[in-house]
Amino acid sequence: MLVTVLFSLLLSSVIAAEKDEALPRLNDANAAEAFIDSAEVVVIGFLEGEDSPGFKELVAAAKRVDSVPVAICSEKEVWADYKVSSDSITLFRKADNHQDSLILSEAKKIEADGLVNFISTNEVRYITEYNQVTAVGLFNSEVKAHLLLFANRGTKEFTALKKKLRALAPEFTGKFLFVLLNGAVKSNLKALGYFGLKSQDLPRVGIYDSDADMKWLLPEGEISTERVRDFCQSFLRGELKDVKQAGAEPKTEL
Repeated sequence: MLVTVLFSLLLSSVIAAEKDEALPRLNDANAAEAFIDSAEVVVIGFLEGEDSPGFKELVAAAKRVDSVPVAICSEKEVWADYKVSSDSITLFRKADNHQDSLILSEAKKIEADGLVNFISTNEVRYITEYNQVTAVGLFNSEVKAHLLLFANRGTKEFTALKKKLRALAPEFTGKFLFVLLNGAVKSNLKALGYFGLKSQDLPRVGIYDSDADMKWLLPEGEISTERVRDFCQSFLRGELKDVKQAGAEPKTEL
């Protein structure tokens, strides 16, 4: 009898642990909307059920990309709200109002590694630190204007300026992507040189228009919210086209 009770308690704890590890289920439109609004970047697996291809792989990937909330939605009425017609894994991001879907029936192979890569390369936030992985999502975005904060990690200005510009970024959703470029990283020296900057010149703020391959620097001085906002608005009004560009002659990429 005692053995049976102990076994039952052990089984209950295992089931509870499994439930705790399960991904949230979005059962109606309100739940889906609230989940998408809960973070800068989220992923929803629009999957019919636990036997659907990609379900187990998404659960495994979610454990490895813990900075991005992941949920499951099996309600077809909700799928229609997001123009999803077949099993898909969809990433939503606020920085550019972007929705990117991986349609599982079109995927050659479904693996947790591939889903981690899909999430990581598209994880664009209100302010995104530039590196080889995030560059994919940044340059694939329909928003082609980038507000760049050049700053050296480890300096007293770094964290304060990052917070300041992250707070400003939502004002320019769909118009600019805000990008943090760490000047203390050797691999970023090429990008600094493109703007005519060296690590010791930082912090500075610039704008890069990838459509026109043009770039400008905010004149030296305090990097205040007001100055950065005016700088962005000057670009949107087309006023920077008559201003001398920063650094070397335009090239095809940062």
